[in-house]
Amino acid sequence: MTPPPFLEVAGISKRFRGLVAVDAVSFALEKGAIVGLIGPNGAGKTTIFNMIAGVFHPDRGRIRLEGEDVTGLPPHRVCKAGIARTFQLVKPFGALTVLENVMVGAFRATPDAGVARRAASEVLERLDLAAKAQLPAHGLTLPERKRLETARALATRPRLLLLDEVMAGLRPTEVDAMVRVFTDLVRETGLTILLTEHVMRAVMALSHHIVVLHHGQKICEGPPGQVARDPRVVECYLGARHA
Repeated sequence: MTPPPFLEVAGISKRFRGLVAVDAVSFALEKGAIVGLIGPNGAGKTTIFNMIAGVFHPDRGRIRLEGEDVTGLPPHRVCKAGIARTFQLVKPFGALTVLENVMVGAFRATPDAGVARRAASEVLERLDLAAKAQLPAHGLTLPERKRLETARALATRPRLLLLDEVMAGLRPTEVDAMVRVFTDLVRETGLTILLTEHVMRAVMALSHHIVVLHHGQKICEGPPGQVARDPRVVECYLGARHA
């Protein structure tokens, strides 16, 4: 028997009153893959993230993690199942230190404060934030807050990490550094990543496979080079006259 995909998104749809935000979208991720979910603003990317993470319940369709149906589970149970996510608008606990912010995520995996502190320190080291560990989070720059958001998600020890525009607003050198971090994580830990991102150089550098959305529907998927040349993708990003 063929094993199920690591993550299976099967025909999910979501409507907000008269607006169909996501319309019967299906795709799958294999374990250890980095998959990009891209499309213009309003394509349905964040709505799909919210359905996978348990914020929204799909109106139709199923979501399965290694064959286990996680459709409609509340966010805390989705996190316990091994799915962590970041948010576009980063909002750290400003009064807590950087280390304490990451410990909040680490407590998902352990009730022991000492263990959580060590786990958080390891994640901060990986994300080049160790020197900031004892500083209050409200004093971080935007790139540092982006890394803190990622660190807090990683501290939950996820099997699947959902990255929601973690590179928006970063300089090219900072984008390159984040690309190296995620590439190393996948290679060293077997983590699986689904990312949505408007920084195309990062998407192309990171992704093994790309899924393209437009007006809530999947219009294309495949390897990065193939997707970049697809006329449907060119049209939805640049307009028909460029296709």
